[in-house]
Amino acid sequence: MELRCAWATRDPDYIRYHDQVWGRPVYDDRELFEKLCLDGQQAGLSWLTILKRIESYRRAYAGFDPEQISQFDESDRQRLLQDSGVIRNRLKVDSIIKNAQAYLAMQADGLAFGDWLWAFVEGVPQVNHWQSPEQIPTRSPASDAMAKALKKKGFTFVGTTICYAFMQAVGMVNDHLVSCPCHSACQEVVHDH
Repeated sequence: MELRCAWATRDPDYIRYHDQVWGRPVYDDRELFEKLCLDGQQAGLSWLTILKRIESYRRAYAGFDPEQISQFDESDRQRLLQDSGVIRNRLKVDSIIKNAQAYLAMQADGLAFGDWLWAFVEGVPQVNHWQSPEQIPTRSPASDAMAKALKKKGFTFVGTTICYAFMQAVGMVNDHLVSCPCHSACQEVVHDH
């Protein structure tokens, strides 16, 4: 019997996320923007804490529309700091607003967010062949480079560990254990792209 990755606990949301989302390549600019922002919200918390709030985040942050978020003002900040559906931390609230502004600045410079991000792995998912969870790193030279470049573009909450978690989530890196059925399933998704 093949086993899914050990981190996918018995929680049904976590299992669904592991089986249907984590490690599957994402190329859409807006979806990548949302995922990067959500990974930044995870800093210091468990991913499950954020996963359970994704719909609340989408509601609170205008469906992660960078145009709308970039216009958020102090009243929006206050609204978000009172919203129990999101992490009520001023730095994290400001982060999503700053990230929306940075995203739009890149767009204005003619940079496609997805293409720019995927260039850190030369446009192709890096497929690892880990046998045990202890082998999986928390950063890589690509995540180091991505973090540095995102910060230079004005993004916040994008350290190398957050970038590596993001790269795993959006399929830039396949870190499913080889014993997990999703390891090969994610590779099949790549071949379909």
